[in-house]
Amino acid sequence: MSTRKPARRTILLGVTAGVTALALSACGATAKKDEASTAAGASAAPASNLQIMVPNSPGGGYDTTARTAAKVMESADITGPIQVFNLPGAGGTVGLQRTVNEKGNGKLAMQMGLGVVGAAYTQKSQAKLSDTTPVAKLIEEAGAIVVPKESSYSDINALVAAWKADPKKVNVGGGSSPGGPDHLLPMQLAKAVGIDPKTVSYIGFDGGGELLPALIGNKISFGASGFGEFLDQVKAGQVKVLAVTSDKRIDALPDVPTLKESGIDLVFTNWRGIVAPPGISDADKATWIDALTKMHASQGWKDEMKKRGWTDAFVTGADFGTFLTQQDQAVAEILTTLGLAG
Repeated sequence: MSTRKPARRTILLGVTAGVTALALSACGATAKKDEASTAAGASAAPASNLQIMVPNSPGGGYDTTARTAAKVMESADITGPIQVFNLPGAGGTVGLQRTVNEKGNGKLAMQMGLGVVGAAYTQKSQAKLSDTTPVAKLIEEAGAIVVPKESSYSDINALVAAWKADPKKVNVGGGSSPGGPDHLLPMQLAKAVGIDPKTVSYIGFDGGGELLPALIGNKISFGASGFGEFLDQVKAGQVKVLAVTSDKRIDALPDVPTLKESGIDLVFTNWRGIVAPPGISDADKATWIDALTKMHASQGWKDEMKKRGWTDAFVTGADFGTFLTQQDQAVAEILTTLGLAG
């Protein structure tokens, strides 16, 4: 086997690990440059007339994150009312184009994450994330490998055995288009267990709202998505989680093993953050960073993260910009291998 495989299997993890250190320092006693300037220039009055665009349909991970953040900031009087609105299309790149077109609009921000990074390539978007203003990375979330309750697969290794025997027959569904996290996860899982990713039968759905009925209705063999998308259905006994993709077991699903525990050398973490249009003023950028920094420190946000099983991954400004650049490079490499970029 090639010595390059382990590196590729953990390339997103490597990026995540690097930013975790940044996140810890961002939360500690040593303030980053952005937070320092924010503290000096922030107004005592709550920020007002802010908008957060969600570039996909209601009910998905981006939508939940944006609306949760807005609710916490409003409830804590960090901001006035925040308008959260959806502008779905083309894997998030319709929203990305709108954000780039809103040059100089410091009242607007876009909720985004790994899916938009990949969609910019697969949708051949004219707008690029490098055109936006990085504001903050908020959270990380482990993925999950899920099957219908009546599935014959008792554990992840039974699923993998059937998958390796006939990759075309065992189809996988995800709540994102090619290039999104739900697509990248099974492609990396395939590589980790010795399946050619080009042979994987992947069916993309428009978010968890469409993925779940397909899974419950046995339209797909298994699903790959953020574990938070399935929690209610797990509790209701409608689906089974065979494995999570985090480094350690997650509190929300304590009885579910990690891929690593199951002998599969893969850790995969999705993430979500916020960017603003290009060319906004330093004052507007500071307003967003200040509001999100206060939100991050609030008990309301801590409670929401615990409730939803999110991992704290807060980092702002230039450090988030560096992370975005690294993620872009990592995703481009994977998609080029699959013939979806380049």
